Amino acid sequence: MSVRDEIETSLRAAFDPRELEVEDDSDSHVGHAGHDGKGESHFNVKIRSAAFEGMSRVAQHRAVHKAMGDTVPRIHALALDIGS
Repeated sequence: MSVRDEIETSLRAAFDPRELEVEDDSDSHVGHAGHDGKGESHFNVKIRSAAFEGMSRVAQHRAVHKAMGDTVPRIHALALDIGS
């Protein structure tokens, strides 16, 4: 399973989002720190879920990182756009 698919599967299971976009943006970072030439190192995630209602921005980010579990340490950059 690709890292992108792992991220999507984890977030769908944890938050039952009404909107979820996971974009592998690694190719935009070729030659930059953290890009080892293999890809799957930089991701943009847009997620909308009622589960985030009433949570601070920091709490939302922590919840996403927790849901992603062991995937987080394997990537270099994760841009999050979170909403309820």
